[in-house]
Amino acid sequence: MDLIWEGIKKAAELLWRLDREVISITWLTLKISGIATIVSLVLGVSTGMGLALNKFPGRQVIIALINTGMGLPPVVVGLWVTLFLWRNGPLGSFELLYTPTAIVIAQIVIATPIIAGLSLTAIQNLPPNLKLQILSLGATRLQLVWLLAREARLPIMAAIMAGFGGVISEIGASIMVGGNIKGYTRVLTTATVLETGRGNFDSALALGFILLLLSFAVNALLTHLQQRERPR
Repeated sequence: MDLIWEGIKKAAELLWRLDREVISITWLTLKISGIATIVSLVLGVSTGMGLALNKFPGRQVIIALINTGMGLPPVVVGLWVTLFLWRNGPLGSFELLYTPTAIVIAQIVIATPIIAGLSLTAIQNLPPNLKLQILSLGATRLQLVWLLAREARLPIMAAIMAGFGGVISEIGASIMVGGNIKGYTRVLTTATVLETGRGNFDSALALGFILLLLSFAVNALLTHLQQRERPR
């Protein structure tokens, strides 16, 4: 208990005196995970809705791949992204490995299947005749998609929260593609692992508590947006 208490006090101290390194790491964590979640939101929701509204050969295979991707181990994602970004890889000429951009790419790969799979389920759970009713009123394809998304907004928001939770808490891919470089690619999860390896458990606990606070704050905001207008 003493160790946990020391970690809490250390976290409060770091936040109170606005430790420059901790603030920098926290901001980078939020920026990387935020960008990855936004891009994954666009890709995931559009993919999920496209699969829910269209029938075509190979659709079941794509859905199976998405469902498999929802449980991808981050270290496997990190491995493949590293291979693609390696200097001899297909994207090596862009020199993105060991940069914040590489972490964003890895986190997009992690979050997109989660958001796509849950969005697909959300649209499929709508009343079967709702699509026909909307089309019978003269709605365009774009209006149909918008109205269906509005009807499924609560589970879609839950999908976004799940995607954000999946990327802000992952560690394997971030270390592999980012390199945990101080002042450049070090985020809260990789910094926590580093301090734990050094035996600095108070600092590791402090970083862990800050990560939990950050995750709670973002999810509290998303929950507020989700619950402020419940469907009747």
